[in-house]
Amino acid sequence: MLPTSRFLSFVAQQKLFNPTDKVLLTVSGGRDSVLLCHLFNAARLDFGIAHCNFGLRSEESDADELFTKDLADSFKVPFYSVRFDTSDYAQSRSISTQMAARELRYNWFEEIRQTYGYQYIALAHHASDTTETVLLNLTRGTGIAGLHGILPKRDFLIRPLLFLSRDEISVIIESENIPYREDSSNLSSKYARNKIRLEVVPRLKDLNPGLDETFEANARRFIQVEDFLNTEVGKLRERLFIQISKTQFEIRLEDLKSLSPKQLLLYELFKPFGFSEAVLTDFAQSWESQPGKLFKSQTYTLLLDRNRVLLEKKSEQHHSSEILFDLKGNDVVFGSTRLIFDIREIGSTMISPLKDKAFFDFSLLQFPLKLRQWNIGDYFFPFGMKGKKKVSDLFRELKIPLTEKKNIPILENANGDILWVVGYRSDNRYKVSSQTKKVITFEKLKHHDN
Repeated sequence: MLPTSRFLSFVAQQKLFNPTDKVLLTVSGGRDSVLLCHLFNAARLDFGIAHCNFGLRSEESDADELFTKDLADSFKVPFYSVRFDTSDYAQSRSISTQMAARELRYNWFEEIRQTYGYQYIALAHHASDTTETVLLNLTRGTGIAGLHGILPKRDFLIRPLLFLSRDEISVIIESENIPYREDSSNLSSKYARNKIRLEVVPRLKDLNPGLDETFEANARRFIQVEDFLNTEVGKLRERLFIQISKTQFEIRLEDLKSLSPKQLLLYELFKPFGFSEAVLTDFAQSWESQPGKLFKSQTYTLLLDRNRVLLEKKSEQHHSSEILFDLKGNDVVFGSTRLIFDIREIGSTMISPLKDKAFFDFSLLQFPLKLRQWNIGDYFFPFGMKGKKKVSDLFRELKIPLTEKKNIPILENANGDILWVVGYRSDNRYKVSSQTKKVITFEKLKHHDN
């Protein structure tokens, strides 16, 4: 007899979906996913069936697809299928075949869910899969999340069979005489998960016949530990991370040094920003070194800046590292900076530069002018000084963080001389003097994309 009541109780207990929701079942044709279909049908739920043909087992894969279509027809439910060139996809992205199949199927399942109005995608993972996943995670190294294995629900993905073990599913399939397809690759120890299932788990069950139940109980405990840790880390992050702009946070270095346990909390605090454990270890080991060291994730940067740390989201703006311009129009835009310029006749009055305004003797300029990013080794002759100065020394004196240095434009004459570290200091060689007949004024404004 099908365990329909246990199935519905588990769905309700875990709040997987509402009885009126449309659910897309991912069905390979194997015993687990086939039983999932029979349970949804017996419970008179609204569902459709989606099947991926990865083309990895030739005629066997085609037979799986045909079997699954016939199953959908027998239940009179919608059927969706797709064929992938999995090997070509894996090779083009330099990833394993398993990873390629995972990416392909999950992307396609979500596409079907959105296109046809399904509320959830149901996967046929069971309790034994949780045991294998935890063991696999332990062999590779894991945190708390890896210790609880597979969750019953995450976003639009649900797993309604987690209340059953593999052995229980086999008994139900045999007693109900339910046909299914056997995937020959499941019998091979070529893949790490199969090796654990076929060779490791049986040995562990010699020590503990109720291994799946033990791991399921452990998973419940670790889920609670993870929830508690996330809550406390969230409070800590809110207290330590001071938002100073839309994309930037400031953290006192002393606050990070006082963390305990340091490694655990450091990883959890910065995990949402994509930093790996290896990068954060290097980060912590650099706290006593010279300021200015930068650490990166795919989306954020961490900068050591004296007694503080700056966390900044990487800019999504992709502008050129330099731009040439003449005097057509009256402005030029470079990244987040807009320069407006104006040329006028002038008498014998000296003009001193302001923070966001610079004045130059027009006759000394050579065109086209250039706006570019700062380069190591740049130097100029600051206004009011006779000697030259490195731009990097100016930045250091003004205590400008490395993350801001790259956003400060350099205005350059056509002969290669720096005219203006925009917004900070202009060059003394091009100042307005008593001999100046015509002056050009540059004013820095903030540029906002429309």
